[in-house]
Amino acid sequence: MATLPGPVPLAKPVDPAMMFAFNIRQGPHRHQDMAEEIFDVVDEHDQVIGQAPRSVVHAKKLLHRAVHILVLNSRGELLLQKRSALKDEYPCRYTTSASGHLSAGESYETAAPRELEEELGLHGELVWLAKFPAGPETSYEHTVVYEMTTDQEPRIDPVEIDAATFHSFAEVEEMLSQDPAAFSPCFSTLFHWYVEQRNKRAAAQA
Repeated sequence: MATLPGPVPLAKPVDPAMMFAFNIRQGPHRHQDMAEEIFDVVDEHDQVIGQAPRSVVHAKKLLHRAVHILVLNSRGELLLQKRSALKDEYPCRYTTSASGHLSAGESYETAAPRELEEELGLHGELVWLAKFPAGPETSYEHTVVYEMTTDQEPRIDPVEIDAATFHSFAEVEEMLSQDPAAFSPCFSTLFHWYVEQRNKRAAAQA
């Protein structure tokens, strides 16, 4: 498991009154109008302790689960996603190529290709990179990061994404340096970790 710099403070204890127990059908549900998304609420060890609606999870900063996918092309450029103005969290900010929450009962392995297809219309082999513990740096989400290399043209979901463009790592680092507020906090955490690992691999091969 990857470890974030420094200790990760835990969220507030879960209020049992906010928990909901029921059956939920898994699968794509991003644009449901009839019901709010339901997430598994988990503890610091990523063990499920209940379920709650998305709005409650975010408002109370309950620990939950998410996936992030870093999409690279054959030139080694990273696909940056610019979030839609309609997003409830970090609208109009840059973030990882694709990302999203796990539905109640869903696995990381199922959520990653679902998010990739829903947001970018892409399919391909995903490589598991690391798992980060939930904390402020990851928006209170236990986060599994995947990587994929493809030259497919992304087909973005305009409800979710304003733009998706490839950039060199030097360009992304410059963008982050000039305007860190233009990026989601979670992206900054994951990107800096990824660059560190990338540099270590390059040094080991030199």
